[in-house]
Amino acid sequence: MSYAELCVTSNFTFLTGASHPEELVARAAELGLTALAITDRNSLAGVVRAFSALKTLREEAAGLRIRSSAQMDPSSRQEMGTPQDLARPEVLGLPRLIVGARLVLRDCPLDWLALPMDRAAYERLSRLLTLGKRRAAKGECHLDLSDLAVGCTGMLLIALPPIGAPETLQTGAIRAPLQTLQRPFPGHVFLGAAPRYDGSDQAWFRACANLALRANTPMVAVGDVLMHRAHRRPLADVLTCLREGLTIDTIGTRALPNGERRLKSAGEMARLFRHHPAAIRRTLEIAARCSFDLSELSYEYPDEASDGEPAQIRLDRLAREGLARRYPEGASERVYKLMAKELGLVAELGYAPYFLTVHDIVTEARRRGILCQGRGSAANSILCYLLGITDVAPEMIGMVFERFISRHRGEPPDIDVDFEHERREEIIQWIYDRYGRNRAGLCATVIHFRSRAAIREVGKVMGLSADVTAALSGQIWGMSNQGADPARLREVGLNPEDRRLALTIRLIGEIIGFPRHLSQHVGGFIITRGRLDDLCPIENAAMAGRSCIEWDKDDIDALGILKVDILSLGMLTCLRKSFDLLDAHKGERLSLATVPQEDRATYAMLTRADAVGVFQVESRAQMNFLPRMKPETFYDLVIEVAIVRPGPIQGGMVKPYIRRRQKLEAPEPFGPALAAVTAKTLGVPLFQEQAMQIAVVGAGYSAEEADQLRRSLASFRRMGTIEQHRERFIGGMRANGYAQEIAEACFAQIEGFADYGFPESHAAAFAMLTYVSSWLKCHHPEVFACALLNAQPMGFYAPAQIVRDVREHGVEVRPVCVNHSTWDNSLERCADGRLALRLGFRQIKGLRAEDAGWLVAARGNGYPDIESLWLRAGLAPATLERLAEADAFAGMGLTRRDALWAVRAIRAPAPLPLFANPLDGEGLAEPSVPLPPMHLGEEVVEDYIALRLTLRAHPMELLRPGLPGLTCHDQLATAPLQRTTVCGLVITRQRPGTASGVIFLTLEDETGVANVVVWPKLYERFRRAVMGGRLLRVTGRLEREGIVVHLIAERIEDLSHRLSDLGHPMPERIGGTLPQADDAPRPPRTTSRARHPREQAKRLFPSRDFH
Repeated sequence: MSYAELCVTSNFTFLTGASHPEELVARAAELGLTALAITDRNSLAGVVRAFSALKTLREEAAGLRIRSSAQMDPSSRQEMGTPQDLARPEVLGLPRLIVGARLVLRDCPLDWLALPMDRAAYERLSRLLTLGKRRAAKGECHLDLSDLAVGCTGMLLIALPPIGAPETLQTGAIRAPLQTLQRPFPGHVFLGAAPRYDGSDQAWFRACANLALRANTPMVAVGDVLMHRAHRRPLADVLTCLREGLTIDTIGTRALPNGERRLKSAGEMARLFRHHPAAIRRTLEIAARCSFDLSELSYEYPDEASDGEPAQIRLDRLAREGLARRYPEGASERVYKLMAKELGLVAELGYAPYFLTVHDIVTEARRRGILCQGRGSAANSILCYLLGITDVAPEMIGMVFERFISRHRGEPPDIDVDFEHERREEIIQWIYDRYGRNRAGLCATVIHFRSRAAIREVGKVMGLSADVTAALSGQIWGMSNQGADPARLREVGLNPEDRRLALTIRLIGEIIGFPRHLSQHVGGFIITRGRLDDLCPIENAAMAGRSCIEWDKDDIDALGILKVDILSLGMLTCLRKSFDLLDAHKGERLSLATVPQEDRATYAMLTRADAVGVFQVESRAQMNFLPRMKPETFYDLVIEVAIVRPGPIQGGMVKPYIRRRQKLEAPEPFGPALAAVTAKTLGVPLFQEQAMQIAVVGAGYSAEEADQLRRSLASFRRMGTIEQHRERFIGGMRANGYAQEIAEACFAQIEGFADYGFPESHAAAFAMLTYVSSWLKCHHPEVFACALLNAQPMGFYAPAQIVRDVREHGVEVRPVCVNHSTWDNSLERCADGRLALRLGFRQIKGLRAEDAGWLVAARGNGYPDIESLWLRAGLAPATLERLAEADAFAGMGLTRRDALWAVRAIRAPAPLPLFANPLDGEGLAEPSVPLPPMHLGEEVVEDYIALRLTLRAHPMELLRPGLPGLTCHDQLATAPLQRTTVCGLVITRQRPGTASGVIFLTLEDETGVANVVVWPKLYERFRRAVMGGRLLRVTGRLEREGIVVHLIAERIEDLSHRLSDLGHPMPERIGGTLPQADDAPRPPRTTSRARHPREQAKRLFPSRDFH
């Protein structure tokens, strides 16, 4: 008995399907089904995952991984979290995958399963879905029956009648659509009969058979599957509640009556259709007719020929031109050999157009004055260096080209290019204009349920109150797949033994990793020679002017489709603005390539851990590592960027490297050949390229075999193939004359390397930006700080910390002023010739750039008073209030309170024509009113409210007299190593996944910062203070190693309430952190918009007169 399931809904029919495509494929194999059709609603989003799962089962001896359960660190490209693996099923036979979609129409009561029979029909289905998606908003698809009548040639169409009484099938509304499609597609239209599982199945089948006879559409059995096993039924009901906005108590008849909408074996389906055996056999006939396979998709990249010059010849010419440009005094023999080798392999694999596309994009960006730089494995290519895509020279790193492209890998290369984050959209739109929207589109990104969203959404459905779900999700640090913590349940007043609560916790765990919706990739472009929608449906993105395909980057990798990553990087924006400021104020014209190299003062600054704002090394972990590392060369920065990552820390490589760096131990001798491979990293293999070279040099691998070894490292444990690699590797080393113990030690290092591999090329590309940003901070701190503020939002620290740091470097910082500031922060010449930093209007919360532009344009020689500013610039009173709240009128001699009083005299939204042009100073004068002055504490809080920073006084300066027994942070470097108490605002709060639960806090007072270490047991005692405190007093044991100082916490007190001692009703506005610097949960703001008396007055009294 055989059966093919032709109607399967995966969880890529969002909030409907209750199983991953991987689970459905594994279960179909276990049941021995002949074929499986993934038919999601108006979508092909899940079919590639099913295709990849089937390929894995076919090729490998181990189980499947649910792709959405894995997370990747976006910087190191390392796997994070706890991926979910499926045990390999006891396979009765692998099913064949049928690609299809369930078409839901606007004007038809029937749903239609569209199953393409060949490649041409698949292209029509993709175009049909694109048509429906492009005429609708994001996430929707508007198709009509007439669209199917025109666009479904070559497809088998199975109509699914709506669930109802059997007699409803005899109505004209049901029969008419069948006849409409039967005429243009004779022999291709069928009627699907799905069990109802309510006791009326046989009557329903008889009615379906009668309708099939009358409409000349043969009946076929379908399971209308929602899940791979019945135990997912509760989750399916939760998904229904989320989709319909219900709770589990009000779901009513929308709930599944049982768990039968699962994958069934051929025997089970035969029993259900025992009176209609032909409907079962017809599933096999239809499956046999659907011969299309996703592997048939032949992707054609644009040929990129120019003026009749073939792509390969053009690439060769550009490479030689780059050779002359990069090496004006002549290149070495190694460079020529690398270029010849790469050009030959690129020609063999046909990748020349891909390199030319990226070259043209980079050339266009530089023509527009946009900074850009390639990174990732592309930096292993000398072609990328010669074309100007990357700036990593072969003299800097080993350049293992096989890490980038391999003839045996069967996968396309991947070039990532970073652009200025403020101007990347220009390049994106240029790509759309050059290739057209029918040939270019962004990849999708699948947004999944993670712990916080799962707790919040499932908890709401299951009846947990909002405050309870907030309390549970508020315990989650960073991104997590762990679900609700049972240990926290009693803390929020819940009984873990309650049956319903236990079910809720189980459902939260099940839904984590489920796709929630599709979003657009950060910049991965697919560009085709022909129509892109022949490959995959295209839909509108939420952002205007963008469109994206339904597949994510892993899907297109699985199908061998080339992708160009157009990424954004805030530091490139900062560097470009720095170069512009240097040119404007100091007459120095620099670029990334012309910044002076190997500057001792720059490395000395980094050794002091003076790295606030510096790319990649500004985190507390990096700052603590810099004094130990003591960088002296560029390659030291390459190591610095790579080593403070989850992988090397977990792999135990950090301590051995530092001990060898500090000459406390010698590198382990593995012979001169292997010593040369890891000489730069002191015998510790830190990079993927080194693992490949060890295999080549030590074990006799070819370069392609070494790349295969690299790619299999990550799956050693999952695939269970470690022994065959061990035998091959150790045998190769023994054959090359190495002792058994040396061979085993080498393999042990590579085996440990499986968990933390990091590409040297990626680290080198980032290290270049690290060096340039460090050089600018060292030699031009005012320029760098100004550019850094103007490039926000980016980086690790809030503007308040950037301003504090630049003031510590002796730079004068001037406040926002209506007569001197521009939108951007700017530099002003001091009397002694130095440059001061003037804060710009962009720092004022809620002020629009357009309003600032009007203010600056009408300023002339300055504004004598507020009224003249209003009349000349035409700003709304609300905008004037924001300026007054930011104390921007201080230059006129007005205090913040006086300025607000004067602004409130202006009632009209715009000047009246009669008074639009009075002479400055001749407006209506009002009698002066003596207003009570604000004290310093109020002014400080008002600064934080309006600007998120203050130039007046640090809050700790004002609070310190009332907090005796504290040690100032700048004294910790020389204080006795004893029990010490510090206090300060929390500016970073992190719990790295590699730190075994240890939490690192950074506190700031008026003298500097203090680093606090909180061990897990202490965290449990002071959990609330650690997670939510903005002002903390910490007592602990002081430890020092060189200039690195830590306070090992023993007691933590939350003194956030003491901020109210500053005398302001809104002290909570002090102590805000950025998400990238604070892993603790960030509760949603629920404060009223009118808590402050000034805000209340605005609501109660729209003008200043109170009668």
